Amino acid sequence: MDYDVIVVGAGIAGLVAAAEMGDAGKKVLLVDQEPESSLGGQAWWSFGGLFLVDSPEQRRLGIRDSRELAMQDWLGTAGFDREEDEDHWARKWAEAYVDFAAGEKRAWLHGLGVRFFPIVGWAERGGHLADGHGNSVPRFHIVWGTGPGIVEPFERRVREHMKAELVTYLPRHRVDGLKTAGGTVTGVAGSVLAPSTAQRGQDSSREVIGSFEYSAQAVLVSSGGIGANHELIRKNWPERLGQPPKNMISGVPAHVDGRMLSITEEAGGRIVNRDRMWHYTEGIKNWDSVWSNHGIRILPGPSSIWLDAEGRRFGAPNFPGFDTLGTLEAIQKTGYEYSWFILTQKIIEKEFALSGSEQNPDLTGKSIKKVLGRALPGAAGPVQAFMDKGEDFIIAEDLEDLVIRMNRLTGDNLLDVKEIKRQIEARDREIDHRFTKDLQITAIRGARHYIGDKLIRVATPHKILDPKNGPLIAVRLNIVSRKTLGGLQTDLSGRVLDASGEAIPGLYGAGEAAGFGGGGLHGYRALEGTFVGGCLFSGRVAGRAISVNVK
Repeated sequence: MDYDVIVVGAGIAGLVAAAEMGDAGKKVLLVDQEPESSLGGQAWWSFGGLFLVDSPEQRRLGIRDSRELAMQDWLGTAGFDREEDEDHWARKWAEAYVDFAAGEKRAWLHGLGVRFFPIVGWAERGGHLADGHGNSVPRFHIVWGTGPGIVEPFERRVREHMKAELVTYLPRHRVDGLKTAGGTVTGVAGSVLAPSTAQRGQDSSREVIGSFEYSAQAVLVSSGGIGANHELIRKNWPERLGQPPKNMISGVPAHVDGRMLSITEEAGGRIVNRDRMWHYTEGIKNWDSVWSNHGIRILPGPSSIWLDAEGRRFGAPNFPGFDTLGTLEAIQKTGYEYSWFILTQKIIEKEFALSGSEQNPDLTGKSIKKVLGRALPGAAGPVQAFMDKGEDFIIAEDLEDLVIRMNRLTGDNLLDVKEIKRQIEARDREIDHRFTKDLQITAIRGARHYIGDKLIRVATPHKILDPKNGPLIAVRLNIVSRKTLGGLQTDLSGRVLDASGEAIPGLYGAGEAAGFGGGGLHGYRALEGTFVGGCLFSGRVAGRAISVNVK
């Protein structure tokens, strides 16, 4: 054997697993098709939010959380309905992950040097009944340093093992097939790609300059999902979400192509829950793109008016930040692939954040001074840059001018200023009294009972059409591709299973390639902060299991 273990994919799940196996003294080969500049994969680009339960940060803010409440929220969100088959291991992984999030997850990360921003975010607020989708309490813990702050301790450990000659890292090595013998996976074979000067996330060439083969006692597939492969997304798109969009923007780099999923399937691995996926509805085209068709997601507070392409306001629970897939379904069933926010300067200053480490330089750079600058008048710097340069933003002093320019942007001329004015005026009248039948206003007022939202996330309720709150802002929202919720079915040791439910000797899966654990621990929906967290958990589980099983 050339190595004890081969890890395919140098994203966060692969790094965690390699670090764990290096700690155990195993000889590990880490291969990835991208150049070394992309070490850490998608996690590096993330906002760095992690799902934690009953944390010190929550308790300091008066948030009462528990493992039981989190499990209730998880199951209501996941909606597991294939428990005799595709969801059998997914649910077991979900229960194990919630235990981890309510148990040692924070202490483990804290011991590695990871620290958290003191204000806990409230993502996926739900808007359904108590046992339905959504987080009952804020659980979105932002890592101090965002995505790079998560990647750093694991990259550091892996590089230490590289110096000790326990881990060998080969970038620009693309796996094209898994080697098998007698039903056991024994290694990998593939192509050496030409050296590339592409910076992190940029599209790199696929020029082949050589080939390779390596053998090992075990192979771990941690190669990510299909988020940049729009053709494959459309192929797997479920009817329940309407028609698949003909046009999407990409929330992930081009190398997130799903190649290793089909390669692993050819070797006998079973892919489950192909129809489950997670795409965002609040996408804007990046004016300063890193990868092809680069989209950024707005992380909205709850106050913007959300209209479909024909100018009709969405009803409950399709408010900003409440139910991502519910709103995706509502948008797709309109027959159009975009929607609109209409908001005020006051709302954008308080409520708009952008997903991604590069869009949050204050948090990523761990600058307390710059973070405090968010409390000053004006939109955050990255948001202002999109207001100034982004093609999806329109700013106007009055509603008529705003709507004219909205129609001009799309060329569809679907919007009627009188009808939009009627809806917003009706909403604004509800601000005049402390009673309301408008559930979005009820939600806004309810959110401000949480000190974290009141301080930095939710604007004081005000009238959209009052000039003193302006100017008015419209944002065209695109569908932005992101996560694969299904994947390789794995048992609680990370072993990849075949069609009969038996573990394939020598083959393991982790991260998004394994549906973040078990072939889809999220079920149909996610609670957020659980994607990077699922990679951390599944990479750790697989790395530790392999360390025990490989002699």
